[in-house]
Amino acid sequence: MKVMIFTDIHGNAAALRAVLSYLDQQSDIDAVYCLGDLVGIGPEHNEVINLLRQRSDIQTISGNHDECVLALIYEEVYPDSYRHAKEHHQWIADTLTQENQKYLESLPRVLNITHQEQIMHLTHYAYADLTKKIGDDPLKPAVEGTKENLSALFTENEARIIGFGHHHPTQQVETGQTLYINPGALGCQETAIAPIAIIDWKKNQVRSEILTIPYDDRPFLDVLNATEMPERELMRRLFFGSRT
Repeated sequence: MKVMIFTDIHGNAAALRAVLSYLDQQSDIDAVYCLGDLVGIGPEHNEVINLLRQRSDIQTISGNHDECVLALIYEEVYPDSYRHAKEHHQWIADTLTQENQKYLESLPRVLNITHQEQIMHLTHYAYADLTKKIGDDPLKPAVEGTKENLSALFTENEARIIGFGHHHPTQQVETGQTLYINPGALGCQETAIAPIAIIDWKKNQVRSEILTIPYDDRPFLDVLNATEMPERELMRRLFFGSRT
């Protein structure tokens, strides 16, 4: 079974289109998973969700940015740890289409996939309490991707493969029992590349590689420059390498 995973699109439709174009050229991918944070940081939240809604071959889970936006829409508790991003998330909440709001509402937090008696656990990140709402900060703090840190982060999970996102740098670690893999943020890189992970999953062996898909970022930057998005220049500097 060959699996593709990607994560953290963050409102960058140009990067997502490049990945979907790559996917459509492959004949041996059996399953595709998106691990959350469709929205936030970039301005193209509706475009990103529209693209994913059209793809019956991609299963998607929710991320913390997605849930923060929904919390504002429903006037629920907003996480104190994201108070610096509240104006930005409110702008997304105010401009999100009803159809795309419903799509975000439909997303599960985790997926557990079984293949040849092994489990692949897919999540946006490790949860301290999966039952808590986003306003209660249910995610564990992000850690550097070492064997020790990731083993401790997912200490109660015995899956053969654990795929996650949230922490934007690439993380690919195997402990002997488990492959931990974070492809890195698809939509938030200093240069115009979109990282994805390809996992060749067999009962006796799991192989993985992280690929970087180049894309033309001019359409994305044109939208970014034309959109009066809260914290636009800060987002450009922190997440897009100050590209103009």
